[in-house]
Amino acid sequence: GKEVVIANAVIAILTIGGQQLFSFFTFSCPCHVGQNLIYGLAFLGVPALILLIVGYALNNQTWRLVMGKRSHFGRVTSSNRLLKCKLVCFVLCSITGRALVAPVTWLAVTLINGSYYICAVSEYVPVYYYGAAPNVTTSERSKVLATFPCRHLVPPELTRERDEVILLLRYQSQVAGWLLIAVVVVTVFLSYCLASCLSPLSFLHFRYWSSYVHNEQELFDEATEQHSRLYAMQNVRKFFGFCPGSENIKEIRIPSLKEWQAISGLAFLKRVDEEHYDYSLLHDWALKERASGKYLRIDEDP
Repeated sequence: GKEVVIANAVIAILTIGGQQLFSFFTFSCPCHVGQNLIYGLAFLGVPALILLIVGYALNNQTWRLVMGKRSHFGRVTSSNRLLKCKLVCFVLCSITGRALVAPVTWLAVTLINGSYYICAVSEYVPVYYYGAAPNVTTSERSKVLATFPCRHLVPPELTRERDEVILLLRYQSQVAGWLLIAVVVVTVFLSYCLASCLSPLSFLHFRYWSSYVHNEQELFDEATEQHSRLYAMQNVRKFFGFCPGSENIKEIRIPSLKEWQAISGLAFLKRVDEEHYDYSLLHDWALKERASGKYLRIDEDP
């Protein structure tokens, strides 16, 4: 839908801006044999991996897919297991597609920029292809090539060869970046076409279904907020004798030291029986204890 497209566009723009700032303030090629490759690949791959993990973590569908999985599969019959696996694969592919927006954008922008790629592979370029015959041995050639990303470290007699090598590597990096963009665009387009062809719904029916799912989720979130607030209000009322926002309060309840201790501390979600849970210590206290104890009457006209 439009919201997904807008969200992906915003993520891509933020990734591009972050990559430019990241490169400007932090990237500095070591220009040392054996270190350029590690340094360049680290700047190229590690941020992309982090963005991928963050993309998975920020997607609500990820947690909907993994939470309560064991108990959910326990109720699935063998006849529906294949259908369930297909649905899980489909949702996982959808989540992965959303999560790949930022890392693919990072890789494409860094490849088009070329700095990371030049730093990583400069020492592996066969410089003799360009007519360079530096007065160095074969064992020292890699050390000379490793200094090419740093102009101030290159000997004056190798300036021309250095410029030719940088142009070659920048060309390779930019071509790889545009090829990555082309592959991603074509893959996304074909995926949408395939999903549309396999859909059992017509175009208008699909739009109606999308609108229904969106509205249902909004209404469900609103009902969840209101229901949980009303449920929590009953437990708070039982503990304190009144609810926040109440008018004309006649009396308040004074909890005992034992009751304060009962609702304090840390607690996990507690299973009461096959169908119900205790959500908090206050919830557990409200279900088990009677609301007896000391009450303090409040004057209406203080």
